[in-house]
Amino acid sequence: MELKLRQSGKKKDGKVTVADSIFATEYNEALIHQALTAFMAGSRAGTRAQKSRSDARGGGRKPWRQKGTGRARSGTIRSPIWRGGGVTFAARPKDYSQKLNKKMYRGAMRSILAELVRQDRLIVIDEFSVAEPKTKEMVARLKTLDLSDVLIVTNEVSENLFLSTRNIPHVDVVDTEEINPYVLIGYEKVLMTQGALTRVEELLA
Repeated sequence: MELKLRQSGKKKDGKVTVADSIFATEYNEALIHQALTAFMAGSRAGTRAQKSRSDARGGGRKPWRQKGTGRARSGTIRSPIWRGGGVTFAARPKDYSQKLNKKMYRGAMRSILAELVRQDRLIVIDEFSVAEPKTKEMVARLKTLDLSDVLIVTNEVSENLFLSTRNIPHVDVVDTEEINPYVLIGYEKVLMTQGALTRVEELLA
């Protein structure tokens, strides 16, 4: 299939040929949901931790004898019912990541890209770079392309491009190695350079 190729200069817009196996696949909502859930689960730190009665410092000696004091029996000052004691069901570091086969992940990515094409949300441009790190110029350039809520995908994110976009709300820039289901569906439009498009085809083939 062919996609419209926007030109960054004064040349007329052209066409670029892409693989039907990637950009014309059927929409698989269940697979996309599974890939997105797995990606978000893998992003969780899972570093929450608390001290149980065995982890809390101290409490090696029995506070008082078992009988004859008139008080309730107690074996350690680090009991969960004591102030300064351990937590009854202490939280432990946990790995939330979910296993997702590479074939399923690539299938989900292909389905997302194909749906972006069907909804006219994927825009291909010959190149996208800036000479200076100026936010004002980037805003003006995006305005000429009629883009406000957009993800910019390039082969390599230059420092000037990163600095020009980091203060613009609802605009982000990533390279082809960082694209994932979460960022692809999180913006109204996806602006992808021709070089990035070729690289994505190689990764998802």
